[in-house]
Amino acid sequence: MASISLSLSPNPNHLYNDTVFSPQSHFLRRVATVSTFSGRHLNNKTSLSTSPEKYRREKVAAVRMSSTVSDSHSYDVVVVGAGIIGLSIARQLLNGSDLSVAVVDAAVPCSGATGAGQGYIWMVHKVPGSEKWELATRSRQLWEKFAEDVKHQGMDPQEVLGWKKTGSLLVGKTLQEMAALKEKVEQLSKAGLKAELLSSTELQEVEPALVIGEEGGAAFLPDDYQLDARRSVAYIEKENRKYATEGRYREYYNQPLTGLLRSDSGKVEAVQTSKNLLYSNKAIVIATGCWTGSLMQELIRNLDIEFDVPVKPRKGHLLVIENFNSFKLNHGLMEVGYVGHQDATRQPSAETETLSVSMTATMDTSGNLVLGSSRQFVGFNTEISEHIINQIWERAGEFFPSLRKLLLTDLEKTREVRVGLRPFMPGGKPMIGLVPGLSNVFLAAGHEGEGLSLALGTAEMVADMVLGNPTKVDNAPYALHTHSS
Repeated sequence: MASISLSLSPNPNHLYNDTVFSPQSHFLRRVATVSTFSGRHLNNKTSLSTSPEKYRREKVAAVRMSSTVSDSHSYDVVVVGAGIIGLSIARQLLNGSDLSVAVVDAAVPCSGATGAGQGYIWMVHKVPGSEKWELATRSRQLWEKFAEDVKHQGMDPQEVLGWKKTGSLLVGKTLQEMAALKEKVEQLSKAGLKAELLSSTELQEVEPALVIGEEGGAAFLPDDYQLDARRSVAYIEKENRKYATEGRYREYYNQPLTGLLRSDSGKVEAVQTSKNLLYSNKAIVIATGCWTGSLMQELIRNLDIEFDVPVKPRKGHLLVIENFNSFKLNHGLMEVGYVGHQDATRQPSAETETLSVSMTATMDTSGNLVLGSSRQFVGFNTEISEHIINQIWERAGEFFPSLRKLLLTDLEKTREVRVGLRPFMPGGKPMIGLVPGLSNVFLAAGHEGEGLSLALGTAEMVADMVLGNPTKVDNAPYALHTHSS
């Protein structure tokens, strides 16, 4: 006997709620249904022209009764989201247990924030003693171990992961910024990291193309790393797929999550995608980046749970100049103002968008110059803004004067623009933990700008919680809480 469901058609991006009668049980299963939206990595001006908010407002004329039965499969853990966080959680569970894992995504890996990032594993801009410090430190250790494991398998981490110890420079131009950098170096040194304060002259010696004036300088961490997010994700996927032959792993890409199936006992038994019904024996993990807030809002709307996930999209642009040879960067660079822009929690009103542009500059292992970065609240819009790209270029020119001799219009054939939606969280720390009111649903989201650097520590933390093990890092600062009305 086929399941009967009421669905909205034909637009798969609509958000809606259904009740499904399942022939496999004697009770009614309430299904909150919602479609997730993928991010976009863009090489040109083509992008989403309609936002998810507009989709929600649109009315659909066609409503049909469906008698089709989705294919059903069973796994111990279902991970929703195939960015660096979701895939790393799957990897941790596969390597550290005998559980079977399915990964679900509305698109494909690296189509969201992960693929649009700059790829640095830096500690230079982090704050010792802060709530995120322990997680950042643990994640860095795990990335170092990951790179070593790749090396021990006879492969080159630089080739496989884009992994390279470039060191990082947090750059300031004024006496006030230098005073802050001096304090930063002292903090990092006390925390056990090798950190140095470089004068303008010393900085010129290690980065000849950088010009900041006599009053400037930089905080220098020689042991910080760079990696390539896309290569790293591809390798993690490859490693995960080795478990497929044992029946322990499968990917369900291009399948938006459309619902959770919850039993009378309160346990979420399965997730419904656009094509499959995936039962979970042990846990479901939601790691859907900036879409997590709207997704969870829809999923729990009819479940009598008072719970807020304030994750919002914060759009960012990166400019990539391929095979750049006008000068070479020896380290990763970031202006000190980036830290303030990253930590800003002000959100725009409905009529105003907030835009900040600060200089970041790296050179990847392929010789591409990667310049950033912008931050703005414009909902789920992922269209390229030439105005912002010009601002990034101009800001970079204030630190690298030789760029002013080049016209950005002359680099059209060798440039790439990356646009991503960072998962912004008020307060600046991610949400990692069990969803209140749902005994087997975990959430890991809100890593804005730090998804790569915090990924492995987050994965270890989530896996330990799923397995019932003590966490290596205190998870209390990231716990999810109900809110009073």
